[in-house]
Amino acid sequence: MKAATLEKKTVRAKAKHPTEMIRRIQKGLPFSDLKALQDSIDMPFEQLAAKLSMSRSTLQRRKANGRLSPDESDKVMRFARLLEHAADVFGDIDKARAWLKHPQYGLGGAVPLEYAETEIGAREVDNLLGRIDYGVYS
Repeated sequence: MKAATLEKKTVRAKAKHPTEMIRRIQKGLPFSDLKALQDSIDMPFEQLAAKLSMSRSTLQRRKANGRLSPDESDKVMRFARLLEHAADVFGDIDKARAWLKHPQYGLGGAVPLEYAETEIGAREVDNLLGRIDYGVYS
């Protein structure tokens, strides 16, 4: 699966302009966007929810309500953006998933998806992907 195919399925593809993305996050993304991320990242639902700091009961409430909170929506967008960036760098969604789920030397041995649970960590993952893309991996 190419990155272009991934783009059609990710959360970002629905809102390309930053103003629109911000509006969608503030409103709260539909629960289906979390499901799309889960399918794209190929991770058990409850494991992904834990990375988004969502308990099982919160996950069930959001599913019933059909909408995520703004904070949860922001985290979903963050993970989708990183998956898209990794797929662009590695040219393959499977390689991107594998890279995001395994410890990386450039992050001090941390797992990128765990690092990305905070915005600062996500920036570091993004920076590392940029260095890999430009051949400055260290």
